[in-house]
Amino acid sequence: MPTHLILDGYNLLSVGGRQSGQLESARERLLRELASYRHRKNHHITVVFDGWQQGHPSEQREHRSGVQVIYSKRGERADQVIQRLAREYGSDCAVVTSDHEIVNAVRAHGAFVMGAQEFASKLRSSSISTGVVPNKELDTGEDVTPRRGPEKKGNPRKLPKSQRQRDRNLKRF
Repeated sequence: MPTHLILDGYNLLSVGGRQSGQLESARERLLRELASYRHRKNHHITVVFDGWQQGHPSEQREHRSGVQVIYSKRGERADQVIQRLAREYGSDCAVVTSDHEIVNAVRAHGAFVMGAQEFASKLRSSSISTGVVPNKELDTGEDVTPRRGPEKKGNPRKLPKSQRQRDRNLKRF
């Protein structure tokens, strides 16, 4: 079953370092990238943009190449829309944002959270598949997995359970 991916649009754009005068073109470029990502990964994607200061009196929704785009209504922030969507979908969704308030709220509803920087790198790398072996240093061939301290018990090469679970969730993207 495909996961529903909810993205904080301007938060994701700020990771890309957009120029102030090129907001519309950056938004269009992001939507094109997300459409091709949706085609490859088969996830339902919803991007939420702020419209609370100069938006329409009602929430605006549109579909572009299979990606649902939501502009929040005047007086409502995109954060509130994302939290509402996460409440609706629960654990069947993943939220992409770097806003700590949203992260805490959507985790309470069981949603998986991914940072905007982390998703942006996945978005770029998913279109370019390299033959790189994960967790191996390219120059030396040595393992780069984190080492555990001597006070810990158990297998020192095994990551903590929470980290292994997060890695499994990230592989879906």
